[in-house]
Amino acid sequence: MISVKTMKIFFGGSMRGGRQDAEIYERLIEKLQTYGEVLTDHVGSKDVEKNETDATDKCIYDRVVRWLEESDVVVAEVTQTSIGVGYEIGRAVAMGKKILCLCRPSPDKHLSAMIAGAHNGTTFVVKNYTEEEEEQIFKDFLT
Repeated sequence: MISVKTMKIFFGGSMRGGRQDAEIYERLIEKLQTYGEVLTDHVGSKDVEKNETDATDKCIYDRVVRWLEESDVVVAEVTQTSIGVGYEIGRAVAMGKKILCLCRPSPDKHLSAMIAGAHNGTTFVVKNYTEEEEEQIFKDFLT
């Protein structure tokens, strides 16, 4: 078991696929920070795209892969469809990372079968959630 104080958490959320959930990402990241260092806390920033204008795609890719390699666990908010987050999850699976995917169910959004079907209850966990359930889900997954 990884010590909570030294745990490194990779948080994934939609960037170029749509930033409408940035406030939700920020709230989730704040809760995750009680368990360890969130390497990708910028994902919750509303101005993240403005701050990335000088970074090349290659630079962003290399940095994200490095963070994935450094992380102990991956937590991804997957309600907003994102090719990038799907790719990050695939890389994390290949690296043997423990993964938690969070989804807010709604009639107009359907979770990818590639994410939902990967759920195994231990190393790849997919959870529908509400704000009230977040803390318990994190406690169950991270401790």
